[in-house]
Amino acid sequence: MQHLWRSIDETDPGPKWAGLFAEYWPDYRVWWSSESVEARPTYWQCLQALKLHMPELLGLYEQLCELAGGGDEAARFLSLYNPPPYLSVCSQAVWTGAEPVLVRNYDYSPLAFDRLIMRTGWQGRTVLGTSDGLWGLVDGMNDAGLAISLTFGGRHVVGDGFGVPLILRYVLQTCETTEQAVAVLSRVPSHMSYNVTVLDAERNYITAYMAPDRPTLITKSAVATNHQEKVEWAAHARFTATVERERYLLQRMTMHRDTEEKFISAFLKPPLYSSAFADGFGTLYTAIYRPRLGQMELRWPLGTWPFDIHNFVEDQRMIHIPV
Repeated sequence: MQHLWRSIDETDPGPKWAGLFAEYWPDYRVWWSSESVEARPTYWQCLQALKLHMPELLGLYEQLCELAGGGDEAARFLSLYNPPPYLSVCSQAVWTGAEPVLVRNYDYSPLAFDRLIMRTGWQGRTVLGTSDGLWGLVDGMNDAGLAISLTFGGRHVVGDGFGVPLILRYVLQTCETTEQAVAVLSRVPSHMSYNVTVLDAERNYITAYMAPDRPTLITKSAVATNHQEKVEWAAHARFTATVERERYLLQRMTMHRDTEEKFISAFLKPPLYSSAFADGFGTLYTAIYRPRLGQMELRWPLGTWPFDIHNFVEDQRMIHIPV
């Protein structure tokens, strides 16, 4: 399987982002309206949710809506408020060695993935990460040395809240430390259950168990797979082997302490690496974040692609993924 990846750099929202929106919007609209347009919140409801929970992003949101053409449906989609449900898998862990790193596998459908690395300077804050929803992120870091990534939390419940990629964007736009990120993750509602791991430049890390039907639980866990305190969706847990992946990571970090490189390489092999693309959850990439150094790296079994938040280069690469 081959995928064309791109890296895009745009300091302020402008023609590059507008071009991306024009390119991706037809497919995103199909997904966003899959339960009918009427099933999604109105523009007024979306705007009020942003004003209440993410007021610092309002000006940026309005800029993006204008670049998207100013339409009602586009504006409702870009709020990422109460989007359709979606599931990913993923594994992630903080490696607390001499140079702390956040490592994660993103396991999702190759048919619903942007394949896009973006560096933005929006609102005076440089953010680098893997794009989702055209301004959300599934993992990323900022120029203050704060890194963040997500895994699905393994629960059925859907409620009122934002798609978690926009929550990650909000954290990176407004926070510099793990402590500040905890405050945001504890108050902003997520429409589904997600595990969000945060690592800052002072080596402080947490994993937040976010859910739409109960308060966010902040833990000191360095590992997150696809359940929270306990397995609540047994069939999903068996299908994704979330418990087995968690145990595997914990053992490598404690009983059989690996070197950093050996630990990172483990993400490109089973049981963490998945080729179950026919079931919709294959590993699309492994991301490595070194937030103190401002470095990010993408890896695949047959390739690597390094990035520097301070010296970013636009490029594109055809990536081969074994299936």
